[in-house]
Amino acid sequence: MSIKLNGEIVELSGDIQTIQQLLAFYKLEDRLVIVEHNREIILKDQYKSTDIQNGDEVELVHFVGGG
Repeated sequence: MSIKLNGEIVELSGDIQTIQQLLAFYKLEDRLVIVEHNREIILKDQYKSTDIQNGDEVELVHFVGGG
């Protein structure tokens, strides 16, 4: 499956079917992340139930600390 992730086309394995699985793949499941799926903000309690389809657009914004 091919999606647009943060402006880049990426190929995902068939194992990744939800936002929750996408975040786990990128090791972001335990971080504060803002998720936009097809131009809609997805709430954390919707990650497991939000399916990703071929051609979807996903934006992930996470915060990085530093000085």
